[in-house]
Amino acid sequence: MNERMTKIILITIATVFLAVMLVAPLAVVMIEALKQGVAVYWASLQEPYAQKAIYLTIFTVVVAITLNSIFSILAAWAITKFDFKGKIVFESLIQLPLAISPVIIGLMLILMYGRQSPLYTILRDYDISVVFSIIGVTIAVIFVTIPFIVQELVPLMKVQSRSEEEAATLMGASWWTIFWNVTFPNIRFALMYGIVLASSRAMGEFGAVSVISGHIRGRTNTLPLHVELLYNEYNFTAAFAVASVLVMASIILLIIRNILEWIGERRLQE
Repeated sequence: MNERMTKIILITIATVFLAVMLVAPLAVVMIEALKQGVAVYWASLQEPYAQKAIYLTIFTVVVAITLNSIFSILAAWAITKFDFKGKIVFESLIQLPLAISPVIIGLMLILMYGRQSPLYTILRDYDISVVFSIIGVTIAVIFVTIPFIVQELVPLMKVQSRSEEEAATLMGASWWTIFWNVTFPNIRFALMYGIVLASSRAMGEFGAVSVISGHIRGRTNTLPLHVELLYNEYNFTAAFAVASVLVMASIILLIIRNILEWIGERRLQE
């Protein structure tokens, strides 16, 4: 078998697999969402509970990504610029959410913040409720998205030369000046790339949020939970309409990711 035939076979297999496993399901979602017309589709998205699910999803994504971005920058800086005891353990802990089932994460959070936990009494004194609340949903999303930004920053910062930062230090620059004027310009595209990946993961999170949210309609249901609720009620058109929002958001994030990847490759070639 010559090289050209091998190439054709491999590309055909990959294309068919992607078409069956990815493209077709996404197409089905959009077709079903619009099956009864644009008016019904739009009405499904304007329904109050759907609107609240959209707003809650946006809120949790914004909060989780903001906090994780700050943590990731600090963690990546500590990992790549300093040597300390327990560094390997620290890096492993950051990657831990990738290895744990989201359902288990939800259970862990319930055990930590639920009625059986000592924290429950302390938080109750301050009128703070975590389990079955927006706070709990947000914490769950933060937990599952911790690794995504860090794992984009650390490899890049490890291979970067420290000469510019050392020169700035010798010139008396503060750590903030060094970070903002020297380090950040070199990592900004990796940071944005990580934010895109983390945002995509945050929007679609189901397992951990499902456990800790309590499925309270109009209060703790994010978009994935609202889709499940509508589907279980046999309201298929509305379920697919809401699901299409997630599909379109994911496609937009994918386009942004590819643009950032292209920009990063151009920068490396310059």
